[in-house]
Amino acid sequence: MADSSINTPTSGSWLEKRFALRERGSSVKTECLAGVTGFLAAAYLLVVIPGLLAAGGMDKGAATTGTIIVFVIASLLMAFYANLPFIVGPGIGGSVLVGITLAGSEGIDWQIGLGIACWSGILFFLLTKFGLREVVTRSVPQSIKLGLTASIGLFVAVLGFRNAGLVLANPKTNALMLGDFLSPGALVALAGFFVAIALQARKIPGGILWAILFATLLGIPFGVTKLPESFIGIPHSVAPVLGHVDLIGALNIAFLPFLFVFFAAEFFSTMGTTLAVGGEAGLLDKEGNMPNINRPFIVDSIAAALGPWVGIPAATALIESSAAAEAGGKTGMTALAAAFMFLLMLLFTPIALMIPAQATAPALILIGLNMFSGLRKVDLGNFTDGLPVLMMVMITLIANSFGTGIAGGLLFYILIKAVAGKWREIPISLWILAVPLIYYFSTLVKH
Repeated sequence: MADSSINTPTSGSWLEKRFALRERGSSVKTECLAGVTGFLAAAYLLVVIPGLLAAGGMDKGAATTGTIIVFVIASLLMAFYANLPFIVGPGIGGSVLVGITLAGSEGIDWQIGLGIACWSGILFFLLTKFGLREVVTRSVPQSIKLGLTASIGLFVAVLGFRNAGLVLANPKTNALMLGDFLSPGALVALAGFFVAIALQARKIPGGILWAILFATLLGIPFGVTKLPESFIGIPHSVAPVLGHVDLIGALNIAFLPFLFVFFAAEFFSTMGTTLAVGGEAGLLDKEGNMPNINRPFIVDSIAAALGPWVGIPAATALIESSAAAEAGGKTGMTALAAAFMFLLMLLFTPIALMIPAQATAPALILIGLNMFSGLRKVDLGNFTDGLPVLMMVMITLIANSFGTGIAGGLLFYILIKAVAGKWREIPISLWILAVPLIYYFSTLVKH
């Protein structure tokens, strides 16, 4: 837990009133450090997201500026409206769907893809406004909620291993395989990983942040970190993607499966991230629920609906927020600090792009592995409660998507309880949810 005695604002200060720092046992220093840590953990998305969208024909420079705009505005909304330490930005899954699947494999213009993403965000907002998202979240079984952190932890850890080059996807079978542990990138990542462990074990504040910076510097002589020609750059114009959202074209009935894939994947990803990161930050109640959970849901839905207007689909609370929570972030001031760092990137984009994925990989690996501790809270001795959780973890690994993993865990919970004859333990809301879940998995098979 963060040391609240360090730089704790005086009673009655604006920061104390606005973010309730003392009430949550945090401090200005801790929140700022957490925000910077979360920013560094998510900075690789400034490279990944524009690259994915550019593959579908979008202007890469404009997409980079749009990505930064979404990070800044959405995280500010999370800071001041929800007062939560969640960094909000574009998810990789949505960018893959628009840039690779729709524009690439399906031949659908990226403008229509943005239209589908926008409609998904609007549906998110309406469901949240009417309280249906909170109803679904509260109907999720306790065992699934307890196992969420392990499922998402697996996703985060695998992402870290892949970014480090320690794990690769076999191009022929798409199965995971070990990478070259002696490659420069892997050595940099391993060095950063052990530095992070050493600092964390000694409870040195900002250990993960220092490990990221160490790995970045170490990567220079290894040729992993590429120094930019200039540390300051004028941001690219967002005009080539601004307002290019084809809402009418997206209403084609043939695009309904894609709309549902957008909607379902983002719904469960958002729910899982909110509960898992909220648990890491100690913000959940005894039942594993988050008070006022509609507030982060509202922020996510607004970001998802408005992001496409600057060329960026599927904005959501990012799982990289777990790095900020691990660093002690408990309030919206963490999101505020991260938003400020992303805002600076409009002028200092070369600096953010300089941080290699191998430098942030140790943070993701360590955080993901630590999140596995959530499994010990699950009663694995109760077969009908434990098996759906284990299936959720396995589906997350196989599908490489924690949104799909959570959806699979819920569906298996319903099926296993039903087969075991424990019908009364299944809430009516879950029976209703089973219909769209089955449809969701059918769309995954087709696409």
